[in-house]
Amino acid sequence: MARRAQGVSQSTSLTELSQRIKQRKAHIGLIGLGYVGLPLAVEFAREGFRVTGIDLDQSRVEGVLHARSYILDVSSEDLRHLRQSGRLQATASFDVLRGQDAIIICVPTPLRKTREPDMSYILSATEQIARRVRKGQLIVLESTTYPGTTEEVILPALEAQGLKVGRDFCLAFSPERIDPGNSVYTTRTIPKVIGGITPACTRLAQELYGSVIHKTVCVSSAKVAEMVKLLENTFRAVNIGLVNEIALICNRLGIDAWEVIEAAKTKPFGFMPFYPGPGIGGHCIPSDPMYLAWKVRVHGFEARFIELATQINGAMPEYVVEKVVSVLNDRRKPLKGSQVLLLGLAYKKDVSDLRDSPAFDVARLLEERGASVGYHDPYVESVQLNGTKQISQPLTESVLRRSDCVVLLTNHSQVDYGFVLKHAPVIVDTRNQYRQLSRSATGRVVKL
Repeated sequence: MARRAQGVSQSTSLTELSQRIKQRKAHIGLIGLGYVGLPLAVEFAREGFRVTGIDLDQSRVEGVLHARSYILDVSSEDLRHLRQSGRLQATASFDVLRGQDAIIICVPTPLRKTREPDMSYILSATEQIARRVRKGQLIVLESTTYPGTTEEVILPALEAQGLKVGRDFCLAFSPERIDPGNSVYTTRTIPKVIGGITPACTRLAQELYGSVIHKTVCVSSAKVAEMVKLLENTFRAVNIGLVNEIALICNRLGIDAWEVIEAAKTKPFGFMPFYPGPGIGGHCIPSDPMYLAWKVRVHGFEARFIELATQINGAMPEYVVEKVVSVLNDRRKPLKGSQVLLLGLAYKKDVSDLRDSPAFDVARLLEERGASVGYHDPYVESVQLNGTKQISQPLTESVLRRSDCVVLLTNHSQVDYGFVLKHAPVIVDTRNQYRQLSRSATGRVVKL
């Protein structure tokens, strides 16, 4: 499909769009105002573009309109300034799409229970765009997906409206690389990979992103750009799976896995440290490798490393629960009837993001075996835990002392770990937070 439009001269409207981008006069619409869409909308608005965010979640729309940030990486002050300048709008209506010069799709791409890609959000966004697409527009997909989605799913729907890619409109894929809570590598500073359906599409998308992002990296096609994102997160998932298995091996051999990793990473070449934990979470790492595994399975290929890493990582919550059982047994307490306090629910430190957090699997498994489970997380005020709404318990001396076991799942910086150690009867530490312990405390902390 990409070759059909090569050699076709682009329309005057696309040339005009290029000029509007360079002059910061282009109107930009973002579908999806979550962890990816809102920070990107803010960056474009900061550069002088008029930006409209579209989201069916009315609470997000109201958050933007009333300058109340719901994303850690975006401050309410930023929203207030951009709202006052008139450069940032939000709506739940797709009718504004026709008036946008560039449309960026930032919708979720979860996995179904069958571990197959759920393309419903992308399909819905594509349908809404196709109803309103016009000459002189640039459409970019950022949502992580399997290689071929942009060309095989989105392109036919847009060209069915009588327009030709590369001549009448442009279409590209540019994978999001957001790391929530990372103040060093941000939307603006993380290099942006861009792959268009045609070379003209790539150039136009590069002009757009290059106006707000420090470095752009162009590749030969949208399919390559889609594969780049899957490689990045598959690399992480497989290596986390490897180090989790190393942790299991070290446990059997009576070796401290964390000490092994710290020593190994002193090698200045040929080694990159990854760390074991209670499982993997977030939107990307658990799901992206499965998108790739599903795609190649359709082509008769078995992604063995991916399947094995998924199996190992998925079994870590059970391993954590077995650690709790062992710790309580050593103290002559059964798991059934015990009070277990989970320290941290978010999938990573210093964020409120709960997506696919392994903490929920740990909580479920503990409760299935008869434990009473509570939690403390400074970033999560309340949550549905095992079907019941729970509130984050304060880390007081009485809360810690009445807990039979504290399980450290997320090592948030705001927690006073010395206080926890002083008052908790026993701690299962899955993050090596207590890497240095006094001799008197070693018996009360058990590492993963």
